[in-house]
Amino acid sequence: MSPMPTRRERFKRWSRRALVRIRRTLPPGTRLPVGLLLMLGGILGFLPIVGFWMLPLGVAVAALDVGPLIRRLRGR
Repeated sequence: MSPMPTRRERFKRWSRRALVRIRRTLPPGTRLPVGLLLMLGGILGFLPIVGFWMLPLGVAVAALDVGPLIRRLRGR
């Protein structure tokens, strides 16, 4: 019998799937603004609908575009 996955393992699995889906569906030029909007919503986490969970998700989504941009600039 396999042990139940911990909350941390479930979160890691969920976040990987979410980032893969975002990478497939959003074009590269829109991922950075979407990530910035998520971070802005995360700052307003005390409001009922938005939450602090949006802040790390926004950083991860924005990092999908920033990493290739930094590598491209270092290459020049």
